[in-house]
Amino acid sequence: MEVFLIKLLQFILSISLLVLLHEGGHMLASKLFGVRVEKFFIFFDVAIGKWSGKLFSFKPRNSDTEYGMGWLPLGGYCKIAGMIDESMDTEQMKRDPQPWEFRTKPAWQRLIIMVAGVTVNFILALFIYSMIMFHWGDSYIRVADMSMGMKFNNEAKSYGFKDHDVLLGTNKRAFKDFNADVFRDLSEAQYCDVLRDGKKVRINLPGNINLLNMLKTTPRFVTPFVPAVADTVLQRMPITENSKDSIETPAWKIGMRKGDKILAVNGKAVDSYNAFTEAIGVISDELAATSSHRDSLKLRTVSLVIEKAGVQGKTDTVTTMLTPDAKLGFAVGGPDYLYRDKVTHVSYSFLESFPAGIKYGWDVLAGYVSDMKYVFTAEGAKSLGGFGAIGSLFPQTWDWHAFWMMTAFLSIILAFMNILPIPALDGGHVLFLLYEIITRRKPSEKFLIRAEYVGITILVLLMIVANLNDILRWIGIMS
Repeated sequence: MEVFLIKLLQFILSISLLVLLHEGGHMLASKLFGVRVEKFFIFFDVAIGKWSGKLFSFKPRNSDTEYGMGWLPLGGYCKIAGMIDESMDTEQMKRDPQPWEFRTKPAWQRLIIMVAGVTVNFILALFIYSMIMFHWGDSYIRVADMSMGMKFNNEAKSYGFKDHDVLLGTNKRAFKDFNADVFRDLSEAQYCDVLRDGKKVRINLPGNINLLNMLKTTPRFVTPFVPAVADTVLQRMPITENSKDSIETPAWKIGMRKGDKILAVNGKAVDSYNAFTEAIGVISDELAATSSHRDSLKLRTVSLVIEKAGVQGKTDTVTTMLTPDAKLGFAVGGPDYLYRDKVTHVSYSFLESFPAGIKYGWDVLAGYVSDMKYVFTAEGAKSLGGFGAIGSLFPQTWDWHAFWMMTAFLSIILAFMNILPIPALDGGHVLFLLYEIITRRKPSEKFLIRAEYVGITILVLLMIVANLNDILRWIGIMS
């Protein structure tokens, strides 16, 4: 429960900040051109019966703007006088146009008002990334320094990769750290250079590998090679993930201790922790598919071959029963631990942090835009996530570095999604304004109202799909 509350608090704080500044951009540009802003709200104040839906609101003396917070945390809005927006205030549009209204201003001023929100979000993201570079610098482990190399799945091996290959780079660029950019580059590359047995080897690639499959396939296309050596063995753990009751772990029962290495599972050799998790994953999938208690017990009973720490060549074959959710109860040291002495750290002065932050933010945006083509596929639609998926991206403990990194990323997403040419979004208004500027013909208010309804319907459907995906993942129907 504590973890959930920490994630929720970070999510609400981040989204509130981004919405506040996004809508603030619209309000600032509106007031700059003498357009009245009637309401400025964080979250939506959807009325329920006689209740207005406002948690609180106030209107400063001599001000035309009512400020407040609604109860529905799905964003926020800035109600601009004389504009057809999500408030669908059509009664106002029936009255005679006034000089302080949006609709009476020149098209170029209205265009600036509409792009102000996304501009603020994009600048904010770049600023946050720059300040992260200034305060924390940039720390990472170069892919080329991962001397144990990588573990590849069968698809990757069909192109010529071999386990323990050390990735160097592609025809696009040299690899930096191991992140989503590695997969993006490999998916589009004509070749990849690797270090194999001390020699540089070039592997030809088709240039059109499906990125979504690379990330979603189990095992993944490529992951850092991690030995199946216990770094921590838990003595007790919850019976299941959400259980309050604990049991002695299977690993502790069979005498596993720090430094012990797993060599085989159910008679099948495993050469790494990657292969071990794959073998346990198969058991977990089979457990999810069975309804028989007897079959469940049989699946959970596993045979392990273990090499004891400090005694090379001495192995024990033991049989144990996994927990109900297929856990053994030990952890290994991941890449951050294995290569802890090879961390590259770059510090930036205040002035140096801005070009570094801008470059980082631009790369994030370019990667996100590149991935958008997968949204329009069946698998891509399944990958959509709602508020639960976004909230889960925040760390389990309060970490300011992680919080600001996530906030900057969400700011870029908010900017990009809002500029898409969908009615009801800023991009839809921009599209109609560009049409007006080019053709010198203003779309009718009737057309704009209908377009707004279409846009709202599209957004509601997308929101339903995204949050339904979250629910299906939570109950285990969809991975």
